[in-house]
Amino acid sequence: MLNIFLGVNIMGLIKETGEQVQNCIDMCTDCEQACIECMKMCLEEEDVKERKGCINMLMECSIICKTAATFMIMESQHSKELCTLCEKICRQCAKECDMFKEEHCKICSETCEECAEECKAMA
Repeated sequence: MLNIFLGVNIMGLIKETGEQVQNCIDMCTDCEQACIECMKMCLEEEDVKERKGCINMLMECSIICKTAATFMIMESQHSKELCTLCEKICRQCAKECDMFKEEHCKICSETCEECAEECKAMA
């Protein structure tokens, strides 16, 4: 990471960000990645037709997480509202993932729940 290389102790990549905001940005980014990876793996499962609702929720969750992170980075006046929506969608996504037994679904569900908690702290 650039900050470590430069020996600078700041939270963001370029400018200082509060720890709570940075934690939420990082968690949203992790959740976005988990949802996309899980979606890709779900599409390869034999019961893909039964996963349609979950796959749709994974898409929604990945998009809202990316958007919430972007709004926080931009210091948007609407980032708290978006975090509230992100929390709701992450919780719904976690419930969908809990319906399936595969390890990637369990990991995604846990990541969504963690993201929901970080977003809740932002509201």
